[in-house]
Amino acid sequence: MSGAGAGAGERPARRSVLRGGAALAGLGAFGGFGGFGGLAYGASSAYADDADSPYLVGRGIADVTGEIAEVGMMGYGRVDQQAEGLHARLRARAFVVVDRAGGERVALVVADLGMIFDSVHRAVLRRLAERYGGLYTARNVLLAATHTHAGPGGHAHHVLYNLTTLGFHRQTFAAITDGIVEALARAHDDLAPSTLRLSHGELRDASANRSLAAFRLNPADITGQFPDGIDPQTTLLRVERGGRAVGAVNWFATHGTSMSGDNRLIGGDNKGYAAYHWERLVAGGDYLSPGGPDFVAAFAQTNAGDMSPNLSLTPPTHPEDIAAARACGLRQYEAAAGQLAAAGAPVTGPVDSRLVHVDLSAVTVGPAFTGDGRAHTTAPPAVGAAMAAGSMEDGPAFPGFVEGENPLWDAISDAVIYEVSPELREAHAPKDIVVPIGAMNDLFPWVQEIVPVQLLRVGQLYLVGVPGEVTIGAGLRLRRTVAEAVGAGVRDVLVAGYAGAYFHYLTTPEEYDAQQYEGGSTLFGRWQLPALQQTAAGLARAMAEGREVPTGPGSPDIADKALSFQPGVVWDTPPAGSDFGDVLTEPEAAYAPGQRVTAVFAGAHPSNDPQRGGTYLLVQRRSGDGDAWEAVADDGDWSTVLRWAREGVAASRVTITWDVPEDAAPGTYRIRYTGDAKALSGRLRGFSGTTRAFAVAG
Repeated sequence: MSGAGAGAGERPARRSVLRGGAALAGLGAFGGFGGFGGLAYGASSAYADDADSPYLVGRGIADVTGEIAEVGMMGYGRVDQQAEGLHARLRARAFVVVDRAGGERVALVVADLGMIFDSVHRAVLRRLAERYGGLYTARNVLLAATHTHAGPGGHAHHVLYNLTTLGFHRQTFAAITDGIVEALARAHDDLAPSTLRLSHGELRDASANRSLAAFRLNPADITGQFPDGIDPQTTLLRVERGGRAVGAVNWFATHGTSMSGDNRLIGGDNKGYAAYHWERLVAGGDYLSPGGPDFVAAFAQTNAGDMSPNLSLTPPTHPEDIAAARACGLRQYEAAAGQLAAAGAPVTGPVDSRLVHVDLSAVTVGPAFTGDGRAHTTAPPAVGAAMAAGSMEDGPAFPGFVEGENPLWDAISDAVIYEVSPELREAHAPKDIVVPIGAMNDLFPWVQEIVPVQLLRVGQLYLVGVPGEVTIGAGLRLRRTVAEAVGAGVRDVLVAGYAGAYFHYLTTPEEYDAQQYEGGSTLFGRWQLPALQQTAAGLARAMAEGREVPTGPGSPDIADKALSFQPGVVWDTPPAGSDFGDVLTEPEAAYAPGQRVTAVFAGAHPSNDPQRGGTYLLVQRRSGDGDAWEAVADDGDWSTVLRWAREGVAASRVTITWDVPEDAAPGTYRIRYTGDAKALSGRLRGFSGTTRAFAVAG
């Protein structure tokens, strides 16, 4: 059908919450809407059973999907990795916990992003202050990323991260900040008496150490703790109301690199799938319903710096990487949901937070943390040759560089850089310096040097907010440092990585000496981890003693220095001989479960409207004998894909596919597409198109 025939400008209605399992796009390994291990999933209202709970807890979820076409993707640092469509929408999941006795509160947001840059952190906090006054601050709000390598870039203000995205992308930045604020607002509005339970398990087939040569340089107190070179701990904080699970946060260390650098589709990678599987396929949630799903599940990162999801330690390929991301995400879901079979430890104790800003370019570290009985000092950031090489196991970067020793750059560093600056030698050797980026910062803001370090407490659980990628060895040292200071068990102290800002990697000094990718990316030198241990110890002691900590000055606001080089959409025209919304290629007449349905539409550029909170597409099934249609999948489902391609100068061809689930209900189906076309005047005109009906057999 053409756009006119489908009702030009008509928007697909939001679907109601689906109640029947057959209506869902596949129920997954555990299927259905009942509980796992006897614990049921429930709606969000409070129950009398929780009236005496020491906590108020709120949960919220919102869309943070930005541009899905002609935007550089964030993670692999490849100029050629420009987005060409959408596999699954990105979400921010927020949890607020209030101590009813003391009144203290903390907020945790886990967003399907590559990193949380200072730009996003700053904008979110500013808007929270405008909305809530001093209720939510840099101290008690922890913003963390899942580190998907399949998300859009261009949302940083520091120039290094926008080199492959042709600068700053305001539209993506707005979608991310709007979505995070919306998720937090929903969590705030959802506050109600709730029971919190904490449990731990092990997951051994969702990560592999991609830098074993470096890891094995650690002393026995680290290698003995992780004999397989991985951190298998999977931790679950679950929210219950009336004995029903209404939310959960899982922490597990593995990289968001199941999707390859050849992928061109926006999506949440393995952790995005884990959350989607639990919320949608198991708990039956609907992302398009007001407020989102009743059950909210966040899959957060911890010390994943050297943890690869690619168990063969070879870079993934596309499109096989889609199945790999799903498999790794499913394992994380199973390990998390499996913990519901046990009661878990009731969470008890205060809610608290501390934060300090640290200038990592000039920290003097005392002998208690350096390991050699002497004081040392960090130095301005420098990029090592091994960083330029990229991780050979997940995705190489620039040719001509390797992990480990790079003789040319080693000679330049020794003969020139370290001779001119003995201070850099003391801090950075044996790094083969390629880019003395600290000196470049003096001219223009390339990377952040002053970063936030946080410590959040929820009862017996402690989260160390670190703005970077922490190896399991470095993470263990941080966890032990905090655990000793507060008197907690090490397994109840977690590194919350990718939080609040981004400073690249954090290795142990021993790992640093190997100058694998992670060591070359430890920007502030060999003593960066001891500097952060010293900082975390100070926060932990202050928290244990009930003392406040001066936060110190944060990183300067550089929003006015953000550069944009990529022009926006100028105008749209339909492909020759068609109108917007016309179906250029119709589906076949009938399909069997497991087959792929394909339809091609005369479209418009997706960046005209990212449809945040909505959808570009719907897969609909005829309901009953009438002409009513019920949506069974949208562009947030893993069974659908939208691919965009430019045709000529200003025309767009949009291809939508739907993989029919094995358990799809027999019936009559159709696909609807929604877009916005831009005129030369800048005015947007909404349109839609609908395919002919097709049958799905039983």
